[in-house]
Amino acid sequence: MWTDTTRAQYARADLALPSDLTDAEWALLEPFLPPPSHVGRPRKWPLRRIVEAILYLLRGGLPWRMLPPC
Repeated sequence: MWTDTTRAQYARADLALPSDLTDAEWALLEPFLPPPSHVGRPRKWPLRRIVEAILYLLRGGLPWRMLPPC
């Protein structure tokens, strides 16, 4: 059952997209992802943005070329 407390806790209104990760969700997920490599080219995009793009694609079922430019 949703209460005012839980509704505020799980609100996603301050995110750019509904599929974006909150800071708390990212803190849980980040330790499972590989650290940046010291060899090769540095990452062009932050890993968080890549994960958010994948979640957006999975939720909306859109082709990669239809992702928003942000």
